[in-house]
Amino acid sequence: MDCGTNSIRLKIARVDADGIHDVVPRMLRVVRLGEGVDETHRFADDALERTYAAAREFAAVLAEHRVDALRFVATSATRDAENRKEFEDTIESILGVRPEVISGTEEADLSFLAATAMTSRDDLEPPFLVVDLGGGSTELVVGGDGETMPVTKVRAAFSMNIGSVRMTERHLHSDPPTQRQIDETVADIDAHIDEAFGHVPAGSVNTIIGVSGTVTTMTALAMGLPDYDHAAVDGVRMDFATAFDVDDRFLHMTRRERGQYRTIHPGRIDVVGGGALIWSRVLERVAEAARADHGKVIDSYVASEHGLLDGLVLDMGRRLLAAR
Repeated sequence: MDCGTNSIRLKIARVDADGIHDVVPRMLRVVRLGEGVDETHRFADDALERTYAAAREFAAVLAEHRVDALRFVATSATRDAENRKEFEDTIESILGVRPEVISGTEEADLSFLAATAMTSRDDLEPPFLVVDLGGGSTELVVGGDGETMPVTKVRAAFSMNIGSVRMTERHLHSDPPTQRQIDETVADIDAHIDEAFGHVPAGSVNTIIGVSGTVTTMTALAMGLPDYDHAAVDGVRMDFATAFDVDDRFLHMTRRERGQYRTIHPGRIDVVGGGALIWSRVLERVAEAARADHGKVIDSYVASEHGLLDGLVLDMGRRLLAAR
């Protein structure tokens, strides 16, 4: 289970030498656990109750399957919440396993593991940059070049404290947002990217792989899909020009207008504009860095359905196999 700022997910799978085989495909519930955490540094009572309800639903599913191991990880919002012990205690009482509040670096490593292991790399040029854009944080992870270091090995990673929920709550208060609010958001995003680029050699990469709900949702919209289709989105290559146009259009829409699109999960309608703005700025800045550092033109990205949750399953499964 992966409990993020905006959603909580469950996946039950078998892992063998060939990879992951779903027993219960990914279940997702949008619970907005991180509601207000950026401002108050505490979980709201309503947010906790929504998350506990989802955990009880997951517990009922787990009761039908005899699993060899169970892991529950919590990310950005839980790292920031002062009352997280209450959350951890209650989740343990419901599921029988205590949440692990993982660092941004571990979150980045697991997302990179899944994206590079499960996304077809046959026509992708390393090094890869995996971008995991969540509700509360966004991870940038650069892998090896395939010569001095394997392409699946993490070379550098950095977790930025920006995400779709955090940016919306901090800046984008109007519906639709004003230009001043958008400009303030861009300045905030760019400051975090500046810091990240001091740790991650973004200009060295040749391929960008985007994971998470924001990236896959905006990709589906850019593809013109009337309904969200996991199989259609996974592995698709999207050009920046189309992506930037769609990101900008949905940023400037009202929430009611976004709600007309079945492609967007109802729980993302109010925050997807903020996520789209982060995504566009990351793509632009990486392209600028690649051009400046080694004259490389990067004008597209690859969308992947395989992020932190798959990384958790794959990592835990491999550990169990190695221990046999």
